[in-house]
Amino acid sequence: MISKKEVIIIKTYDTAIIGAGPVGLFAAGYAAMNGLKTVVFDSLSAVGGEAEFLYPFKEIINIPAYQTIVAADLIKRLKGNISSDVDFVLEHKVAQVKKQDDNFIIDDAYSVRSVIIATGAGSFTPKKFPLKMSPEIAERVHYYVRQPQNFAGQQVGIFGGGDSALDWANGLAKVANVTMIHRREHFRGMESTLATLKSLKNVEILTPYLPRTIELADNKLKIGLRAIGAKELVYRSFDQIVVAYGFKANNRFVTNWGVEATNTNVLVDRTMATNVAGIYAVGDVVTYEGRVPLIGVGFGEAQTAVHAIMRKLFPEKTR
Repeated sequence: MISKKEVIIIKTYDTAIIGAGPVGLFAAGYAAMNGLKTVVFDSLSAVGGEAEFLYPFKEIINIPAYQTIVAADLIKRLKGNISSDVDFVLEHKVAQVKKQDDNFIIDDAYSVRSVIIATGAGSFTPKKFPLKMSPEIAERVHYYVRQPQNFAGQQVGIFGGGDSALDWANGLAKVANVTMIHRREHFRGMESTLATLKSLKNVEILTPYLPRTIELADNKLKIGLRAIGAKELVYRSFDQIVVAYGFKANNRFVTNWGVEATNTNVLVDRTMATNVAGIYAVGDVVTYEGRVPLIGVGFGEAQTAVHAIMRKLFPEKTR
Protein backbone atom coordinates (compact mmCIF):
# COMPACT_ATOMS: atom_id res chain seq x y z
CA MET A 1 0.00 0.00 0.00
CA ILE A 2 1.14 3.55 -0.68
CA SER A 3 -0.03 6.78 0.84
CA LYS A 4 -2.30 8.95 -1.27
CA LYS A 5 -0.14 11.90 -0.22
CA GLU A 6 2.77 10.37 -2.13
CA VAL A 7 0.85 10.21 -5.38
CA ILE A 8 0.27 12.96 -7.93
CA ILE A 9 -2.22 11.39 -10.30
CA ILE A 10 -1.91 12.48 -13.92
CA LYS A 11 -4.93 10.54 -15.19
CA THR A 12 -7.22 7.69 -14.24
CA TYR A 13 -7.91 4.80 -16.61
CA ASP A 14 -9.93 1.60 -16.77
CA THR A 15 -6.95 -0.38 -17.99
CA ALA A 16 -3.22 0.04 -18.56
CA ILE A 17 -1.45 -2.05 -21.17
CA ILE A 18 2.24 -2.52 -20.53
CA GLY A 19 3.98 -3.20 -23.83
CA ALA A 20 3.25 -1.76 -27.27
CA GLY A 21 4.23 -4.65 -29.51
CA PRO A 22 1.70 -6.24 -31.89
CA VAL A 23 -0.28 -7.94 -29.12
CA GLY A 24 -0.22 -4.86 -26.88
CA LEU A 25 -1.45 -2.68 -29.76
CA PHE A 26 -4.22 -5.14 -30.59
CA ALA A 27 -5.22 -5.23 -26.92
CA ALA A 28 -5.33 -1.42 -26.83
CA GLY A 29 -7.57 -1.24 -29.87
CA TYR A 30 -9.88 -3.96 -28.59
CA ALA A 31 -10.09 -2.47 -25.11
CA ALA A 32 -10.98 0.96 -26.50
CA MET A 33 -13.52 -0.59 -28.86
CA ASN A 34 -15.23 -2.09 -25.80
CA GLY A 35 -15.37 1.29 -24.09
CA LEU A 36 -12.43 0.95 -21.73
CA LYS A 37 -10.45 4.13 -21.09
CA THR A 38 -6.96 2.91 -21.98
CA VAL A 39 -3.32 3.91 -21.57
CA VAL A 40 -0.37 2.09 -23.14
CA PHE A 41 3.18 2.12 -21.76
CA ASP A 42 6.37 1.13 -23.56
CA SER A 43 10.06 1.61 -22.82
CA LEU A 44 10.91 2.21 -26.48
CA SER A 45 10.63 5.49 -28.37
CA ALA A 46 7.95 4.19 -30.75
CA VAL A 47 5.32 1.47 -30.77
CA GLY A 48 5.78 -1.90 -32.45
CA GLY A 49 8.16 -3.78 -30.18
CA GLU A 50 10.37 -6.41 -31.78
CA ALA A 51 8.31 -6.40 -34.98
CA GLU A 52 9.16 -2.74 -35.58
CA PHE A 53 12.66 -2.56 -34.12
CA LEU A 54 14.16 -5.96 -34.96
CA TYR A 55 12.51 -7.24 -38.14
CA PRO A 56 10.31 -4.56 -39.77
CA PHE A 57 10.83 -6.03 -43.25
CA LYS A 58 10.01 -9.64 -42.26
CA GLU A 59 7.01 -11.29 -43.90
CA ILE A 60 4.80 -12.71 -41.14
CA ILE A 61 2.72 -15.74 -42.09
CA ASN A 62 0.65 -16.49 -38.99
CA ILE A 63 -1.76 -13.53 -38.89
CA PRO A 64 -5.43 -14.44 -39.46
CA ALA A 65 -6.88 -13.10 -42.74
CA TYR A 66 -3.41 -12.42 -44.21
CA GLN A 67 -1.49 -14.94 -46.26
CA THR A 68 1.59 -12.84 -45.51
CA ILE A 69 2.10 -9.33 -44.18
CA VAL A 70 5.29 -7.35 -43.67
CA ALA A 71 5.90 -6.65 -39.97
CA ALA A 72 6.07 -2.86 -40.42
CA ASP A 73 2.76 -2.92 -42.32
CA LEU A 74 1.16 -4.99 -39.56
CA ILE A 75 2.20 -2.42 -36.96
CA LYS A 76 0.86 0.39 -39.15
CA ARG A 77 -2.51 -1.36 -39.47
CA LEU A 78 -2.73 -2.09 -35.75
CA LYS A 79 -1.95 1.55 -34.95
CA GLY A 80 -4.61 2.63 -37.43
CA ASN A 81 -7.22 0.54 -35.60
CA ILE A 82 -6.65 2.32 -32.29
CA SER A 83 -8.97 5.21 -31.49
CA SER A 84 -7.44 8.61 -30.82
CA ASP A 85 -8.59 8.67 -27.20
CA VAL A 86 -6.11 5.93 -26.24
CA ASP A 87 -3.10 7.50 -24.51
CA PHE A 88 0.48 6.36 -25.13
CA VAL A 89 3.33 6.86 -22.68
CA LEU A 90 6.52 6.00 -24.56
CA GLU A 91 10.14 5.85 -23.42
CA HIS A 92 8.76 4.91 -20.02
CA LYS A 93 9.74 1.61 -18.46
CA VAL A 94 7.14 0.83 -15.83
CA ALA A 95 8.86 0.26 -12.51
CA GLN A 96 6.06 0.07 -9.93
CA VAL A 97 2.53 -1.27 -9.96
CA LYS A 98 1.05 -0.95 -6.48
CA LYS A 99 -2.41 -1.70 -5.18
CA GLN A 100 -4.38 1.17 -3.62
CA ASP A 101 -7.98 0.48 -2.65
CA ASP A 102 -9.66 -0.89 -5.80
CA ASN A 103 -7.09 0.58 -8.18
CA PHE A 104 -3.44 0.18 -9.13
CA ILE A 105 -1.00 3.07 -8.99
CA ILE A 106 1.65 2.96 -11.72
CA ASP A 107 4.90 4.75 -10.91
CA ASP A 108 3.14 7.05 -8.44
CA ALA A 109 1.45 8.89 -11.29
CA TYR A 110 -1.23 6.84 -13.06
CA SER A 111 -4.31 5.31 -11.45
CA VAL A 112 -5.79 2.32 -13.29
CA ARG A 113 -8.51 -0.18 -12.51
CA SER A 114 -6.81 -3.08 -14.29
CA VAL A 115 -3.51 -3.97 -15.94
CA ILE A 116 -2.66 -6.07 -18.99
CA ILE A 117 0.98 -7.15 -19.25
CA ALA A 118 1.95 -7.54 -22.92
CA THR A 119 5.73 -7.26 -22.77
CA GLY A 120 6.51 -10.21 -25.06
CA ALA A 121 9.99 -11.54 -24.38
CA GLY A 122 10.62 -8.49 -22.23
CA SER A 123 13.38 -5.96 -22.61
CA PHE A 124 15.67 -7.34 -25.30
CA THR A 125 19.42 -6.96 -24.89
CA PRO A 126 21.44 -8.62 -27.69
CA LYS A 127 24.08 -11.20 -26.86
CA LYS A 128 27.36 -9.68 -27.99
CA PHE A 129 29.88 -10.97 -30.52
CA PRO A 130 32.47 -12.86 -28.43
CA LEU A 131 35.62 -11.24 -29.85
CA LYS A 132 37.53 -8.17 -28.69
CA MET A 133 37.04 -5.32 -31.15
CA SER A 134 38.38 -1.84 -31.76
CA PRO A 135 35.83 0.99 -32.17
CA GLU A 136 36.49 0.97 -35.94
CA ILE A 137 35.55 -2.70 -36.12
CA ALA A 138 32.63 -2.45 -33.68
CA GLU A 139 30.85 0.13 -35.84
CA ARG A 140 30.61 -2.50 -38.58
CA VAL A 141 29.10 -5.10 -36.24
CA HIS A 142 25.30 -4.94 -36.00
CA TYR A 143 22.73 -6.61 -33.78
CA TYR A 144 19.62 -5.39 -35.61
CA VAL A 145 18.68 -4.94 -39.26
CA ARG A 146 16.04 -2.28 -39.80
CA GLN A 147 17.12 -0.90 -43.18
CA PRO A 148 18.37 -3.65 -45.54
CA GLN A 149 19.20 -1.04 -48.18
CA ASN A 150 22.06 0.16 -45.94
CA PHE A 151 23.83 -3.10 -46.88
CA ALA A 152 23.13 -2.91 -50.62
CA GLY A 153 25.89 -4.30 -52.84
CA GLN A 154 28.01 -5.41 -49.87
CA GLN A 155 29.40 -8.68 -48.60
CA VAL A 156 27.61 -9.37 -45.32
CA GLY A 157 28.31 -12.06 -42.74
CA ILE A 158 25.50 -13.26 -40.49
CA PHE A 159 26.34 -15.18 -37.33
CA GLY A 160 23.60 -17.31 -35.74
CA GLY A 161 21.18 -20.09 -36.51
CA GLY A 162 17.75 -19.09 -35.25
CA ASP A 163 14.78 -17.38 -36.87
CA SER A 164 16.28 -13.90 -36.56
CA ALA A 165 19.45 -14.98 -38.38
CA LEU A 166 17.47 -16.67 -41.14
CA ASP A 167 15.02 -13.78 -41.51
CA TRP A 168 17.79 -11.18 -41.68
CA ALA A 169 19.69 -13.31 -44.19
CA ASN A 170 16.57 -13.67 -46.31
CA GLY A 171 15.98 -9.92 -46.28
CA LEU A 172 19.60 -8.95 -46.93
CA ALA A 173 20.01 -11.50 -49.73
CA LYS A 174 17.71 -9.32 -51.83
CA VAL A 175 20.29 -6.50 -51.84
CA ALA A 176 23.64 -8.03 -50.83
CA ASN A 177 25.84 -11.13 -50.89
CA VAL A 178 25.37 -13.09 -47.68
CA THR A 179 27.45 -15.65 -45.81
CA MET A 180 25.77 -17.42 -42.90
CA ILE A 181 27.99 -18.83 -40.15
CA HIS A 182 26.48 -21.15 -37.52
CA ARG A 183 28.21 -23.13 -34.81
CA ARG A 184 25.96 -26.17 -35.30
CA GLU A 185 25.25 -28.34 -38.33
CA HIS A 186 21.52 -27.72 -38.09
CA PHE A 187 19.60 -24.46 -37.89
CA ARG A 188 16.85 -23.81 -35.34
CA GLY A 189 14.72 -21.56 -37.56
CA MET A 190 11.93 -22.16 -40.03
CA GLU A 191 12.74 -24.90 -42.54
CA SER A 192 10.98 -23.01 -45.35
CA THR A 193 13.20 -19.95 -44.84
CA LEU A 194 16.32 -22.11 -44.73
CA ALA A 195 15.28 -23.89 -47.93
CA THR A 196 14.85 -20.53 -49.66
CA LEU A 197 18.32 -19.40 -48.55
CA LYS A 198 19.92 -22.63 -49.74
CA SER A 199 18.43 -22.06 -53.19
CA LEU A 200 19.99 -18.60 -53.60
CA LYS A 201 23.27 -18.26 -55.49
CA ASN A 202 24.37 -15.21 -53.50
CA VAL A 203 24.06 -16.98 -50.13
CA GLU A 204 26.87 -19.10 -48.67
CA ILE A 205 26.24 -21.27 -45.60
CA LEU A 206 29.13 -22.36 -43.35
CA THR A 207 28.51 -24.92 -40.57
CA PRO A 208 29.68 -25.77 -37.96
CA TYR A 209 32.05 -22.83 -37.51
CA LEU A 210 32.94 -20.47 -34.68
CA PRO A 211 34.55 -17.01 -35.03
CA ARG A 212 38.04 -16.92 -33.54
CA THR A 213 39.72 -13.75 -34.83
CA ILE A 214 38.65 -10.42 -36.27
CA GLU A 215 40.65 -7.58 -37.78
CA LEU A 216 40.30 -4.74 -40.24
CA ALA A 217 42.26 -5.44 -43.44
CA ASP A 218 41.95 -3.61 -46.77
CA ASN A 219 38.87 -1.82 -45.44
CA LYS A 220 37.14 -5.15 -44.77
CA LEU A 221 36.39 -7.18 -41.68
CA LYS A 222 38.66 -10.19 -41.94
CA ILE A 223 37.30 -12.93 -39.69
CA GLY A 224 39.06 -16.18 -38.85
CA LEU A 225 36.67 -19.12 -38.54
CA ARG A 226 37.39 -22.53 -37.07
CA ALA A 227 35.29 -25.58 -37.82
CA ILE A 228 34.27 -27.58 -34.77
CA GLY A 229 36.99 -30.16 -34.13
CA ALA A 230 39.46 -28.59 -36.57
CA LYS A 231 42.74 -26.78 -35.88
CA GLU A 232 43.14 -24.65 -38.98
CA LEU A 233 41.38 -21.33 -39.46
CA VAL A 234 39.58 -20.34 -42.64
CA TYR A 235 39.09 -16.67 -43.40
CA ARG A 236 36.22 -14.66 -44.83
CA SER A 237 36.11 -10.92 -45.49
CA PHE A 238 32.99 -8.82 -45.05
CA ASP A 239 31.98 -5.20 -45.37
CA GLN A 240 29.73 -5.61 -42.33
CA ILE A 241 28.45 -8.40 -40.12
CA VAL A 242 25.19 -9.05 -38.31
CA VAL A 243 25.24 -10.97 -35.03
CA ALA A 244 22.08 -12.96 -34.28
CA TYR A 245 23.02 -14.88 -31.16
CA GLY A 246 19.71 -14.09 -29.53
CA PHE A 247 18.62 -11.71 -26.82
CA LYS A 248 18.75 -11.75 -23.06
CA ALA A 249 15.07 -11.60 -22.23
CA ASN A 250 13.93 -10.15 -18.93
CA ASN A 251 10.41 -10.22 -17.57
CA ARG A 252 11.36 -10.93 -13.98
CA PHE A 253 10.52 -7.35 -13.01
CA VAL A 254 6.83 -8.34 -12.81
CA THR A 255 7.59 -10.34 -9.66
CA ASN A 256 8.18 -7.00 -7.94
CA TRP A 257 4.46 -6.36 -8.43
CA GLY A 258 3.56 -9.68 -6.79
CA VAL A 259 2.93 -11.41 -10.12
CA GLU A 260 3.94 -15.06 -10.19
CA ALA A 261 6.38 -15.94 -12.98
CA THR A 262 8.56 -18.85 -13.99
CA ASN A 263 11.85 -18.02 -15.67
CA THR A 264 10.78 -15.23 -18.07
CA ASN A 265 7.10 -16.13 -18.35
CA VAL A 266 4.00 -15.14 -16.39
CA LEU A 267 1.56 -17.76 -15.16
CA VAL A 268 -2.09 -17.19 -16.11
CA ASP A 269 -5.44 -18.95 -15.92
CA ARG A 270 -8.00 -19.45 -18.71
CA THR A 271 -9.12 -15.82 -18.47
CA MET A 272 -5.49 -14.64 -18.80
CA ALA A 273 -5.59 -13.51 -15.17
CA THR A 274 -2.42 -13.67 -13.09
CA ASN A 275 -2.32 -14.54 -9.40
CA VAL A 276 -2.88 -10.83 -8.63
CA ALA A 277 -6.55 -9.91 -8.99
CA GLY A 278 -6.94 -7.25 -11.65
CA ILE A 279 -3.63 -7.94 -13.41
CA TYR A 280 -3.73 -9.94 -16.65
CA ALA A 281 -1.06 -11.03 -19.10
CA VAL A 282 -1.18 -11.85 -22.82
CA GLY A 283 1.17 -12.71 -25.67
CA ASP A 284 4.60 -14.28 -25.46
CA VAL A 285 5.10 -13.11 -21.88
CA VAL A 286 2.69 -15.82 -20.68
CA THR A 287 3.02 -19.55 -20.32
CA TYR A 288 0.51 -22.37 -20.04
CA GLU A 289 0.37 -25.95 -21.25
CA GLY A 290 0.13 -26.20 -25.02
CA ARG A 291 0.68 -22.52 -25.79
CA VAL A 292 2.12 -21.74 -29.23
CA PRO A 293 4.24 -18.52 -29.46
CA LEU A 294 2.39 -16.89 -32.37
CA ILE A 295 1.18 -13.32 -32.74
CA GLY A 296 -2.27 -14.58 -33.74
CA VAL A 297 -2.52 -16.56 -30.50
CA GLY A 298 -1.70 -13.38 -28.58
CA PHE A 299 -4.54 -11.55 -30.33
CA GLY A 300 -7.02 -14.12 -29.03
CA GLU A 301 -5.55 -13.89 -25.54
CA ALA A 302 -5.95 -10.11 -25.62
CA GLN A 303 -9.64 -10.48 -26.43
CA THR A 304 -10.05 -12.95 -23.57
CA ALA A 305 -8.36 -10.58 -21.12
CA VAL A 306 -10.43 -7.57 -22.21
CA HIS A 307 -13.68 -9.50 -21.79
CA ALA A 308 -12.57 -10.66 -18.34
CA ILE A 309 -11.92 -7.02 -17.40
CA MET A 310 -15.30 -5.96 -18.79
CA ARG A 311 -17.07 -8.61 -16.71
CA LYS A 312 -15.31 -7.35 -13.60
CA LEU A 313 -15.60 -3.58 -14.14
CA PHE A 314 -18.82 -3.32 -16.13
CA PRO A 315 -20.87 -6.48 -15.55
CA GLU A 316 -23.99 -4.69 -16.74
CA LYS A 317 -22.43 -4.34 -20.22
CA THR A 318 -21.49 -8.00 -20.60
CA ARG A 319 -23.55 -11.06 -21.28
